[in-house]
Amino acid sequence: MAEVLRPLPLPTDITAPYWQAAKEGVLSIQHCQECQRWQFFPRAFCAHCSSENLVWQKTSGLGKVYTFTINRRAPNAFMKTRLPYAVAIIELDEGTRMMANIVNSDVEAVAIGARVKVCFERASDEITLPQFELFN
Repeated sequence: MAEVLRPLPLPTDITAPYWQAAKEGVLSIQHCQECQRWQFFPRAFCAHCSSENLVWQKTSGLGKVYTFTINRRAPNAFMKTRLPYAVAIIELDEGTRMMANIVNSDVEAVAIGARVKVCFERASDEITLPQFELFN
């Protein structure tokens, strides 16, 4: 039987620094030098003030679950092996939100407001996925 491959993101010129940092085990997101706001997902300009003066900065990697769902039906063959799994919107301590899986944790323990920390899952030679796990 053939190996089931995970669908992976395709980095672009704008997102390449995010994926490179993740490959190095760092959660780095854009920070606007004009309005001092953090943003995710990566863009060519600040979503708050439209400035193009953005830099990539390392985050604390800490946050809380803003909202989540527990998937009990897989959208593809790869994820079928991981059922059930939690997908969450994480509110980073820096103030912006991002979507990721909650891994290495009991999905039944995932709750809104639960504290999480980033961890990294090597998905291929080129892509490492930032994920999160519960912690106290």
